[in-house]
Amino acid sequence: MPVSLDRLLVVGISSRALFDLEAEEAIFRTQGLGAYRKHQIDNEGEILKVGAGFALVRALLKLNTLTPDQRLVEVVIMSRNSTETSLRIFNSIKHYDLDITRAVLSGGASLTPYLHAFNVSLFLSLHEDDVQAAIDSDTAAALLYQKPANAFEELDQIRIAFDGDAVIFSDESERIYQTQGIEAFENHERENALKPLPEGPFARLLKALSYIQNNFKHVSSAPIRTALVTARSSPAHERVIRTLRAWDVTIDETFFMGGVSKSDVLAAFKPHMFFDDQPGHCDRASSYVQTGRVPLRGELKDGKLY
Repeated sequence: MPVSLDRLLVVGISSRALFDLEAEEAIFRTQGLGAYRKHQIDNEGEILKVGAGFALVRALLKLNTLTPDQRLVEVVIMSRNSTETSLRIFNSIKHYDLDITRAVLSGGASLTPYLHAFNVSLFLSLHEDDVQAAIDSDTAAALLYQKPANAFEELDQIRIAFDGDAVIFSDESERIYQTQGIEAFENHERENALKPLPEGPFARLLKALSYIQNNFKHVSSAPIRTALVTARSSPAHERVIRTLRAWDVTIDETFFMGGVSKSDVLAAFKPHMFFDDQPGHCDRASSYVQTGRVPLRGELKDGKLY
């Protein structure tokens, strides 16, 4: 019978997000596909350095070693590379002993149709167009920033931090804030405190992580720890708490920042990845922790979302 990925946490990651391919990207952009192809083939035996998404991927794959009778995570390389230029990527995967066996090599074509074909729960890339297309197709996706210079040491426990609105939750409330201001936003949240927030692009991922966490309730030190780091504060906190309760999801640590910069809290939490939709928050956080920006389904122009 064919293997099913339906009950797994499937992470799709571009080769450039998993490995450091910035020099190769520069060759492609300045010298063209032919020069890039020649460079990759000539350097097939040279192992690539780790990239922005490497630490998270390796940490997630370690979950499979904790449950030998049940695979929990699958990672799929999703690249616009052609088959002939991909050997260097596979050689590097083998070198780092990553348990990755599946790949999509689209030869320059869009990756979006294959996200659902592989049941991808999370797509990570350094190509903005691919990330935007993934979000628009209802797949959780993030545009990764380059690794911070002071990247933290590898932790045994997987740590993932999320922003709230437009990431875990829908951008419904964010739209009110952007178009009508903070007072209208707070009034709206107060009036709807008992009504669960609609799901955002990362709700499915959060629920999948919560499900995996339940597999380790008997373990004294859980292998996954999550955090919500949101700009919300009172009175907009109640709806968040009630929404997570309605979803039957427990987040280990929650920070209602009320407009205070998130960077110091993130530096203390030390996540493998922080997901936020606001470029300003991401720019500041990316100096401290590995960061992924989640694009909005609409486009923000002149303070308004379309």
